[in-house]
Amino acid sequence: MSSLRLAVLISGGGSTLLNLLDSIAAGQLQASVELVLASRKCAGIARTHSRGLNCDILSPKEFADVATFSAEIFARCRAARVDLVILGGFLSRIEVPADFEGRVMNIHPSLIPAFCGHGMYGHHVHEAVIARGCRVSGCTVHLVDNEYDHGPILIQKAVSVLPDDTADSLAQRVFEAECVAYPEAIRAYAARHGS
Repeated sequence: MSSLRLAVLISGGGSTLLNLLDSIAAGQLQASVELVLASRKCAGIARTHSRGLNCDILSPKEFADVATFSAEIFARCRAARVDLVILGGFLSRIEVPADFEGRVMNIHPSLIPAFCGHGMYGHHVHEAVIARGCRVSGCTVHLVDNEYDHGPILIQKAVSVLPDDTADSLAQRVFEAECVAYPEAIRAYAARHGS
């Protein structure tokens, strides 16, 4: 099985990227990170550099619209000969071009279709889960289409919501599930696509 060439798009701390790099280093994921792009200045840039990788900032504010912003991202992905684009806490809307349909993956910190869609990201999700009184939450890895938190679901991992949970404590347990789910989904993708 050959190694998958990944692009990882970030907007925050880069924790998802670091998890994937750790999985690769441990031999648990046959992949290489060929491109890292950030949608804004963020802690993830320094963390990317600390792992010996470059990270360019491509701010959507520098582009006329979502279409031109997306076109630049995917032009860079093509130039890097990327097999799969990984959204790792990427908070900017993108449009997936035809040649990347089924080749863009996202992880969301809830069990889709619950607590997803526009404005539902990060702590907003965990706060909403707790406010609703849910007993179970989790994460979902899915292929990206051109709707928010939509597209075919690949893997879901459930975690219990404890009576004394805060958004922070729930976020930590959901992230632990994400650290298992995302590499698992990428391995399954590679197995299906013969990479």
